[in-house]
Amino acid sequence: MELRYLTSFIAVAEELHFGRAAKRLQMAQPPLSQQIRQLEKELGVQLFERNTRSVRLTSAGQSFLKPVRTVLDDLDIAVRVAKAAGEGEYGRVTVGFAGASSHATLPLLTRAVRASHPGLELVMNGQTYANVALQMVADGSLDLGFVRLPASQPGVETRAIDEEELMCALPQDHPLAGRERISVGDLAGEPFVSFPANAGSTLRDTTFHVCEEAGFRPRVVQEAPDSYTILALVAAGVGVTLTLSSCLHIQQTGLVHRPLAGPPVLLQSALAWRKDNPSAALRSVLAVAREALPTPSRTGD
Repeated sequence: MELRYLTSFIAVAEELHFGRAAKRLQMAQPPLSQQIRQLEKELGVQLFERNTRSVRLTSAGQSFLKPVRTVLDDLDIAVRVAKAAGEGEYGRVTVGFAGASSHATLPLLTRAVRASHPGLELVMNGQTYANVALQMVADGSLDLGFVRLPASQPGVETRAIDEEELMCALPQDHPLAGRERISVGDLAGEPFVSFPANAGSTLRDTTFHVCEEAGFRPRVVQEAPDSYTILALVAAGVGVTLTLSSCLHIQQTGLVHRPLAGPPVLLQSALAWRKDNPSAALRSVLAVAREALPTPSRTGD
Protein backbone atom coordinates (compact mmCIF):
# COMPACT_ATOMS: atom_id res chain seq x y z
CA MET A 1 0.00 0.00 0.00
CA GLU A 2 1.43 3.31 -1.06
CA LEU A 3 1.52 6.25 1.33
CA ARG A 4 0.05 8.56 -1.31
CA TYR A 5 -3.12 6.44 -1.35
CA LEU A 6 -3.67 7.26 2.33
CA THR A 7 -3.04 10.96 1.74
CA SER A 8 -5.54 10.90 -1.12
CA PHE A 9 -8.09 9.07 1.03
CA ILE A 10 -7.83 11.72 3.76
CA ALA A 11 -8.32 14.53 1.25
CA VAL A 12 -11.44 12.95 -0.32
CA ALA A 13 -12.85 12.00 3.11
CA GLU A 14 -12.50 15.58 4.35
CA GLU A 15 -13.68 17.31 1.17
CA LEU A 16 -16.33 14.72 0.17
CA HIS A 17 -15.75 15.94 -3.36
CA PHE A 18 -13.22 14.48 -5.80
CA GLY A 19 -12.72 17.76 -7.66
CA ARG A 20 -11.92 19.77 -4.52
CA ALA A 21 -9.74 16.97 -3.16
CA ALA A 22 -7.78 16.84 -6.43
CA LYS A 23 -7.26 20.61 -6.31
CA ARG A 24 -6.10 20.40 -2.70
CA LEU A 25 -3.61 17.71 -3.65
CA GLN A 26 -2.55 19.66 -6.75
CA MET A 27 -3.30 16.77 -9.08
CA ALA A 28 -5.82 15.90 -11.78
CA GLN A 29 -9.07 14.20 -10.78
CA PRO A 30 -8.74 10.97 -12.85
CA PRO A 31 -5.48 9.86 -11.15
CA LEU A 32 -7.05 10.63 -7.76
CA SER A 33 -10.08 8.46 -8.56
CA GLN A 34 -7.72 5.72 -9.72
CA GLN A 35 -5.77 5.85 -6.43
CA ILE A 36 -8.96 5.54 -4.37
CA ARG A 37 -10.11 2.56 -6.45
CA GLN A 38 -6.71 0.92 -6.01
CA LEU A 39 -6.84 1.51 -2.25
CA GLU A 40 -10.32 -0.02 -2.05
CA LYS A 41 -9.09 -2.99 -4.08
CA GLU A 42 -6.15 -3.56 -1.74
CA LEU A 43 -8.38 -3.29 1.33
CA GLY A 44 -11.15 -5.38 -0.17
CA VAL A 45 -13.82 -2.89 0.99
CA GLN A 46 -15.63 0.11 -0.45
CA LEU A 47 -14.62 3.34 1.28
CA PHE A 48 -16.93 5.78 -0.48
CA GLU A 49 -20.45 5.78 -1.82
CA ARG A 50 -20.39 8.02 -4.85
CA ASN A 51 -22.76 9.07 -7.57
CA THR A 52 -22.95 12.00 -9.96
CA ARG A 53 -24.17 14.34 -7.22
CA SER A 54 -22.51 13.32 -3.94
CA VAL A 55 -19.70 11.46 -2.20
CA ARG A 56 -20.16 9.82 1.22
CA LEU A 57 -18.01 7.68 3.45
CA THR A 58 -19.20 4.13 3.90
CA SER A 59 -19.16 2.53 7.32
CA ALA A 60 -15.80 1.00 6.42
CA GLY A 61 -14.53 4.40 5.28
CA GLN A 62 -15.59 6.04 8.55
CA SER A 63 -13.84 3.30 10.54
CA PHE A 64 -10.71 3.66 8.39
CA LEU A 65 -10.45 7.46 8.68
CA LYS A 66 -9.27 7.88 12.29
CA PRO A 67 -6.51 5.23 12.18
CA VAL A 68 -5.22 6.64 8.90
CA ARG A 69 -5.03 10.13 10.41
CA THR A 70 -3.10 8.67 13.35
CA VAL A 71 -0.68 6.87 11.03
CA LEU A 72 -0.01 10.00 8.98
CA ASP A 73 0.37 12.16 12.10
CA ASP A 74 2.81 9.66 13.63
CA LEU A 75 4.73 9.50 10.38
CA ASP A 76 4.96 13.29 10.30
CA ILE A 77 6.31 13.29 13.85
CA ALA A 78 8.82 10.57 12.96
CA VAL A 79 10.03 12.55 9.95
CA ARG A 80 10.43 15.72 12.01
CA VAL A 81 12.27 13.87 14.77
CA ALA A 82 14.61 12.25 12.25
CA LYS A 83 15.34 15.61 10.63
CA ALA A 84 15.90 17.21 14.03
CA ALA A 85 18.29 14.41 14.99
CA GLY A 86 20.15 14.94 11.74
CA GLU A 87 20.45 18.61 12.62
CA GLY A 88 21.74 17.84 16.12
CA GLU A 89 18.58 18.67 18.05
CA TYR A 90 18.14 15.12 19.34
CA GLY A 91 20.56 12.35 20.21
CA ARG A 92 23.08 11.20 22.81
CA VAL A 93 26.60 12.41 23.50
CA THR A 94 28.84 10.40 25.85
CA VAL A 95 31.10 12.60 27.98
CA GLY A 96 34.11 11.51 30.04
CA PHE A 97 35.39 13.60 32.94
CA ALA A 98 37.17 13.24 36.26
CA GLY A 99 35.95 14.63 39.55
CA ALA A 100 36.85 17.94 41.11
CA SER A 101 38.97 19.33 38.31
CA SER A 102 35.92 19.67 36.05
CA HIS A 103 33.52 20.92 38.73
CA ALA A 104 33.47 24.45 37.26
CA THR A 105 33.51 23.74 33.52
CA LEU A 106 31.26 20.68 33.31
CA PRO A 107 28.16 22.30 34.90
CA LEU A 108 28.52 25.32 32.59
CA LEU A 109 28.42 23.02 29.58
CA THR A 110 25.58 20.80 30.78
CA ARG A 111 23.36 23.74 31.73
CA ALA A 112 23.98 25.45 28.39
CA VAL A 113 23.21 22.27 26.43
CA ARG A 114 19.97 21.66 28.34
CA ALA A 115 18.88 25.25 27.82
CA SER A 116 19.57 25.38 24.09
CA HIS A 117 19.05 21.73 23.05
CA PRO A 118 16.60 20.06 25.47
CA GLY A 119 16.31 17.07 23.14
CA LEU A 120 19.98 16.16 23.59
CA GLU A 121 21.04 13.64 26.23
CA LEU A 122 24.48 13.91 27.80
CA VAL A 123 25.61 10.53 29.11
CA MET A 124 28.17 11.19 31.84
CA ASN A 125 31.13 8.91 32.56
CA GLY A 126 32.79 10.02 35.78
CA GLN A 127 36.22 9.04 37.11
CA THR A 128 37.57 9.10 33.56
CA TYR A 129 41.07 10.52 33.98
CA ALA A 130 42.50 12.73 31.27
CA ASN A 131 44.78 10.20 29.58
CA VAL A 132 42.08 7.53 29.69
CA ALA A 133 39.49 9.96 28.33
CA LEU A 134 41.79 10.82 25.45
CA GLN A 135 42.21 7.15 24.56
CA MET A 136 38.47 6.48 24.86
CA VAL A 137 37.72 9.38 22.52
CA ALA A 138 40.26 8.02 20.06
CA ASP A 139 38.76 4.52 20.05
CA GLY A 140 35.18 5.78 19.90
CA SER A 141 34.14 4.78 23.43
CA LEU A 142 33.46 8.46 24.20
CA ASP A 143 32.17 11.25 22.01
CA LEU A 144 33.67 14.01 24.15
CA GLY A 145 36.36 14.01 26.83
CA PHE A 146 37.67 16.50 29.36
CA VAL A 147 41.44 16.16 28.98
CA ARG A 148 44.70 17.95 29.75
CA LEU A 149 47.04 19.61 27.29
CA PRO A 150 49.32 18.82 25.64
CA ALA A 151 47.36 15.87 24.28
CA SER A 152 48.53 13.97 21.24
CA GLN A 153 46.34 11.27 19.74
CA PRO A 154 45.94 10.65 15.99
CA GLY A 155 42.55 11.72 14.71
CA VAL A 156 41.61 13.59 17.88
CA GLU A 157 40.91 17.33 17.96
CA THR A 158 41.29 19.39 21.15
CA ARG A 159 40.39 22.89 22.30
CA ALA A 160 41.55 24.54 25.53
CA ILE A 161 38.75 25.61 27.88
CA ASP A 162 40.47 26.43 31.19
CA GLU A 163 43.83 26.99 32.84
CA GLU A 164 44.67 25.89 36.38
CA GLU A 165 47.61 26.43 38.70
CA LEU A 166 49.42 23.64 40.51
CA MET A 167 49.29 24.13 44.30
CA CYS A 168 50.27 22.30 47.45
CA ALA A 169 47.71 20.94 49.92
CA LEU A 170 48.88 19.87 53.35
CA PRO A 171 47.59 19.33 56.89
CA GLN A 172 46.85 22.50 58.83
CA ASP A 173 49.33 21.56 61.55
CA HIS A 174 52.14 20.73 59.11
CA PRO A 175 55.39 22.66 59.74
CA LEU A 176 55.21 24.13 56.21
CA ALA A 177 51.58 25.26 56.55
CA GLY A 178 52.61 28.62 57.99
CA ARG A 179 54.46 29.64 54.84
CA GLU A 180 52.84 31.85 52.20
CA ARG A 181 54.43 29.80 49.42
CA ILE A 182 55.98 26.37 49.40
CA SER A 183 58.96 25.28 47.35
CA VAL A 184 58.55 21.87 45.74
CA GLY A 185 62.03 20.98 46.99
CA ASP A 186 60.81 21.43 50.58
CA LEU A 187 58.48 18.47 50.06
CA ALA A 188 61.36 16.02 49.57
CA GLY A 189 60.96 13.19 52.06
CA GLU A 190 57.32 14.02 52.76
CA PRO A 191 54.70 11.28 52.41
CA PHE A 192 52.45 11.94 49.40
CA VAL A 193 48.82 11.09 48.73
CA SER A 194 48.16 10.69 45.01
CA PHE A 195 45.99 9.24 42.30
CA PRO A 196 46.62 5.56 41.50
CA ALA A 197 49.53 4.67 39.26
CA ASN A 198 48.55 3.76 35.71
CA ALA A 199 45.10 5.34 36.16
CA GLY A 200 45.72 7.89 33.43
CA SER A 201 45.90 10.90 35.77
CA THR A 202 47.73 13.86 34.25
CA LEU A 203 47.94 15.43 37.71
CA ARG A 204 49.89 12.44 39.04
CA ASP A 205 52.21 12.62 36.03
CA THR A 206 52.74 16.36 36.61
CA THR A 207 53.39 15.79 40.32
CA PHE A 208 56.15 13.31 39.57
CA HIS A 209 57.59 15.58 36.87
CA VAL A 210 57.90 18.71 39.04
CA CYS A 211 59.23 16.72 42.00
CA GLU A 212 61.87 15.04 39.88
CA GLU A 213 62.85 18.44 38.48
CA ALA A 214 63.31 19.53 42.10
CA GLY A 215 65.67 16.60 42.65
CA PHE A 216 63.54 13.91 44.29
CA ARG A 217 60.93 11.28 43.56
CA PRO A 218 57.74 11.62 45.60
CA ARG A 219 57.12 8.88 48.16
CA VAL A 220 53.48 7.91 47.69
CA VAL A 221 52.08 6.30 50.84
CA GLN A 222 48.40 6.34 49.91
CA GLU A 223 46.48 6.35 46.64
CA ALA A 224 42.88 7.48 46.16
CA PRO A 225 40.57 7.65 43.12
CA ASP A 226 39.50 11.31 43.29
CA SER A 227 40.51 14.74 44.56
CA TYR A 228 37.85 14.78 47.28
CA THR A 229 39.21 11.62 48.89
CA ILE A 230 42.83 12.68 48.40
CA LEU A 231 42.25 16.00 50.16
CA ALA A 232 40.32 14.30 52.98
CA LEU A 233 43.31 12.02 53.54
CA VAL A 234 45.65 15.02 53.53
CA ALA A 235 43.44 16.78 56.08
CA ALA A 236 43.61 13.63 58.21
CA GLY A 237 47.41 13.89 58.27
CA VAL A 238 48.22 10.98 55.97
CA GLY A 239 50.50 13.10 53.79
CA VAL A 240 50.75 16.06 51.42
CA THR A 241 49.71 16.39 47.80
CA LEU A 242 50.01 18.61 44.78
CA THR A 243 46.58 19.67 43.60
CA LEU A 244 45.01 22.26 41.32
CA SER A 245 43.52 25.69 41.91
CA SER A 246 40.19 24.28 40.69
CA CYS A 247 40.07 22.24 43.92
CA LEU A 248 40.19 25.26 46.22
CA HIS A 249 36.42 24.92 46.64
CA ILE A 250 36.95 21.66 48.54
CA GLN A 251 36.93 22.80 52.14
CA GLN A 252 38.13 20.20 54.63
CA THR A 253 38.68 20.81 58.32
CA GLY A 254 42.41 20.63 58.96
CA LEU A 255 43.39 21.30 55.33
CA VAL A 256 45.30 24.25 53.87
CA HIS A 257 46.24 25.15 50.29
CA ARG A 258 49.40 27.04 49.47
CA PRO A 259 50.74 28.29 46.11
CA LEU A 260 54.09 26.99 44.96
CA ALA A 261 57.18 29.19 45.02
CA GLY A 262 58.64 30.26 41.71
CA PRO A 263 56.97 30.59 38.32
CA PRO A 264 53.46 29.11 38.38
CA VAL A 265 53.02 25.63 36.96
CA LEU A 266 49.93 25.86 34.76
CA LEU A 267 47.86 23.00 33.41
CA GLN A 268 45.40 23.54 30.60
CA SER A 269 42.19 21.58 30.49
CA ALA A 270 40.55 20.95 27.14
CA LEU A 271 37.76 19.22 25.31
CA ALA A 272 38.71 16.36 23.00
CA TRP A 273 36.72 14.71 20.22
CA ARG A 274 37.35 12.66 17.10
CA LYS A 275 37.63 14.71 13.91
CA ASP A 276 35.71 12.09 11.95
CA ASN A 277 32.88 11.58 14.47
CA PRO A 278 29.73 11.91 12.32
CA SER A 279 27.39 12.67 15.24
CA ALA A 280 25.24 15.75 14.60
CA ALA A 281 24.47 15.78 18.34
CA LEU A 282 28.20 16.12 19.08
CA ARG A 283 28.47 19.01 16.62
CA SER A 284 25.67 20.77 18.48
CA VAL A 285 27.37 20.23 21.85
CA LEU A 286 30.68 21.55 20.49
CA ALA A 287 28.92 24.65 19.15
CA VAL A 288 27.36 25.26 22.57
CA ALA A 289 30.74 24.67 24.23
CA ARG A 290 32.36 27.40 22.14
CA GLU A 291 30.00 29.88 23.79
CA ALA A 292 29.77 28.36 27.27
CA LEU A 293 33.47 27.45 27.58
CA PRO A 294 35.48 29.87 25.45
CA THR A 295 39.19 29.29 25.00
CA PRO A 296 41.16 31.32 27.59
CA SER A 297 42.54 34.42 25.89
CA ARG A 298 46.17 33.78 26.80
CA THR A 299 46.12 30.32 25.18
CA GLY A 300 44.79 31.40 21.79
CA ASP A 301 42.91 29.07 19.49
